[in-house]
Amino acid sequence: MCAPDTSLSSPKHKVLLKIKLFVWLFWATLFGRTRAMGGFGAPLRRNQFILLVFFLLQIRSLGLDIDSRPTAEVCATHTISPGPKGDDGEKGDPGEEGKHGKVGRMGPKGIKGELGDVGDQGNIGKTGPIGKKGDKGEKGLPGIPGGKGKAGTVCDCGRYRKVVGQLDISVARLKTSMKFVKNVIAGIRETEEKFYYLVQEEKNYRESLTHCRIRGGMLAMPKDEAANTLIADYVAKSGFFRVFIGVNDLEREGQYVFTDNTPLQNYSNWKEGEPSDPYGHEDCVEMLSSGRWNDTECHLTMYFVCEFVKKKK
Repeated sequence: MCAPDTSLSSPKHKVLLKIKLFVWLFWATLFGRTRAMGGFGAPLRRNQFILLVFFLLQIRSLGLDIDSRPTAEVCATHTISPGPKGDDGEKGDPGEEGKHGKVGRMGPKGIKGELGDVGDQGNIGKTGPIGKKGDKGEKGLPGIPGGKGKAGTVCDCGRYRKVVGQLDISVARLKTSMKFVKNVIAGIRETEEKFYYLVQEEKNYRESLTHCRIRGGMLAMPKDEAANTLIADYVAKSGFFRVFIGVNDLEREGQYVFTDNTPLQNYSNWKEGEPSDPYGHEDCVEMLSSGRWNDTECHLTMYFVCEFVKKKK
């Protein structure tokens, strides 16, 4: 915003100052000459009068020019910079409580607090599994001796125990024989010279040999096409896939013989690509329901066929 220039350095004041100075000098000169001439009563000279009139007209013109000039305005052209920071005011009254902001990120895990009080005992849970048997404890102190018993009768208990033991053995053999007879009645195959019985109990090769020998027979040895076909048909109609037969190379690797130690010279019916025993563990022979033979491991368990020679009349 601009303001009128009223300082002493403005052109108007400078002119007025010069006029005042000139008037003062003029009157001083005029006054001095008049006084020298004996007072104001003496007539002024013509030249001095003309000079005075001219001077007054000049002053009037200067006064008009000065009054008619517009007052010069002085405007500040520089930007007013802010003053220094004032002192802090008094603390105002607390404002109203603002709205809750968004939940911030979870902070770092705090320091573990002190252990709290022990809580109430909970409900009893389910019983867990029984643990392993513990170590045997130390022998306890001997108990108080019991009272004296009544006198017993004299008896030869040793002889009775021996008789009872023999009866138990006989009963066990009878049960085994009855089971064998029951199974034989259920199914059997025969030729003019032999009976063949399929035992439906899973046993390994050596157990199969023993089972047949105890009953007076041998593990089946199909030494011709007729016997092999009969056994294969027997196995297939019974609904089984494979059975042990009396052929092995337990004595010499690769030299298969029947269980009566006769070699396989006249007959064999190996499956294509068999026998194949790359690791030397397949020393026993099984017959498939198709009638083909395959070498297998002796520790495996499966059904087997026993053969019994017919007694001549």
